[in-house]
Amino acid sequence: MADPERSGRRVRPAPLLFEPSEAVADPEHFFGLESMDNPAELLARATELTVAFRAATDRAVEFQAVAAAQLADPRRFDRLTLAEIARRAEWTEDYAKKMVEFGRELLAGEARAGGQ
Repeated sequence: MADPERSGRRVRPAPLLFEPSEAVADPEHFFGLESMDNPAELLARATELTVAFRAATDRAVEFQAVAAAQLADPRRFDRLTLAEIARRAEWTEDYAKKMVEFGRELLAGEARAGGQ
């Protein structure tokens, strides 16, 4: 599947709706996909969900990185060590370091964009 970000056309992800608690309890239930009989509709909806979950994952990772960078900021009196950030996020310390760096890049980009 072509990446909509790279093709210049941004596709809006399908809305992720919370499933009723009784549906979540059924391991075979997943956003109603199991009840779809038309394979074309099933493919379309499953693809929409895939794009939505990917977009949600990417966005959540960016928020994690920004939060990690803010928590590791040496200007904070209550800053956290990489080890503590890793522990809280259930990451390795090396991954925490990369996420802090990524978050700092994102924050610097926001600062540059805000200053224009």
